This record gives sequence, C-alpha cells and structure tokens, in this order.
Amino acid sequence: MIPLPEQLWQRLIEAFSRTAPPAVTLMELSLVVAGAIALSIPRQTWKYFGLLATATHELGHAFAAVLSGQRLGGIHLRLDHSGTTTSYSSRPLAAVWSGFWGYPVPALVGAAFVWCGFTGWGPAALVAGALVLLVSVIFIRNLSGLLITAACVLCSAALVLWVPAVFSGHIAIILGLALLVAAVRDLIKLANVHLRRRDRLASSDAYLLYRATSVPAFVWIALFSAVVAGCWLVAWLPISTVLAAGA
Repeated sequence: MIPLPEQLWQRLIEAFSRTAPPAVTLMELSLVVAGAIALSIPRQTWKYFGLLATATHELGHAFAAVLSGQRLGGIHLRLDHSGTTTSYSSRPLAAVWSGFWGYPVPALVGAAFVWCGFTGWGPAALVAGALVLLVSVIFIRNLSGLLITAACVLCSAALVLWVPAVFSGHIAIILGLALLVAAVRDLIKLANVHLRRRDRLASSDAYLLYRATSVPAFVWIALFSAVVAGCWLVAWLPISTVLAAGA
C-alpha cells in the first residue's frame, strides 16, 4: 500500500496536467448548482463555508499587499466571519491597492475555479487552492485563524486525494459558484453596514478606503460590485453553453 504522503505528492504532480474537459450535462449542471447553493445559502452550511470566503477575502488583501511591495504583518481570522490583514507601507497608494482587493477576490477565485472546472484544469485548481492555503499558515497570527486555515487545508487535501480526476471539474465548479455567491452575500452585508449598521463602519473596507482617499464609500462599493459582476459574467459563459446545448 502506498503511504499517504506519497499518494498526496503523486496526486499533486498529476493534478497539474490538463485532463479531458468534463462533458457537463444539463442534469449534472443542475446538481452542481444545487451543491453550490447548499454550501453558500443555508445558514447552517454558511456558518462553515463562510469561513473559507473570509479566508479568501483576507488572502486577497495579503496577496495585493505583497504584490505592491508592502511588508505583511499577519492575518487574523475569526469564527464570526470577520478578519484583519495587517500590512505596512510608506506609500499611500500601495495601502489603497491592498485595501481594495478584499471583497472582489472571492469572486475572482470563484470565476477561476468555474473556468478551470469546465476546461479540464479542475484538479489543478483544487491543488493550487490547497497549496495557497497551506502557505498562508505562516502568516496567521491567532488561534482561531490557525484552526480555520488548518480545516480548509485538510478539506482541500481530502478533495485532492479522494475525488477522482473525472469529478474534479465538477467539484471545482461547485466551489467556484459557491465563492461567487459568497462574494455577493458579503457585498450585501457591506451595503447593510453603510445603510443600517453605521456603528460598524470602522470594520468596512469601503469606509477605510474613503478615509484614505476621500473618495466616497459608495464609489468603492460600486467598484467592488463591478468586479464581482464581471466575474459572474466570466462564470456564466461556460454555463450558458451547457444550457444552450440542453435546450
């Protein structure tokens, strides 16, 4: 019997070879959409899947900070779906750049997963996601964050190890659509903070960007929404092909 670490390494290597694109039927698409809804809509499942969305949000800030040459202080993730990424820079524009890429990134990752799922790169998407989460552990600075990240890594490793390659595309599409729904949920929550829960403005990325630039918060929310809408469009293109074929 092949040892588990060797199995995992073998699957990691194999994953970065493109597989045959899955022939997603209308019935399979319906099941995939149902799976995505089951992860991202009901309160019971959102309690857990929303933690992955929060981690993706904060990793968006962190990745943008690193790309703009900032020093990354650390990431805090909490069980109430909140999080904080700390970075240091003497350049105001760099801080604005990293501050922007929180809300859009779950949608960007979701669209990428959907695209990979439909084009034969589903295994690669699952492995890349697992590796990013694994590397992010070194930047986590609180216990709940470590627990959340470790759980995400273990779930990702389980998908890589035990989901047959023929079904990896379907799993990638489910996760991608669920992250796209999560991005919309978080935008609605953000808008609600600005409209009804203004006592929580200090935690709003749009408000922090307003403080840094004097550009009104509603403009930043509109920009977040535009990126998320674009990601939905990218995801819709292959879905529409399946719907047209089944019509």
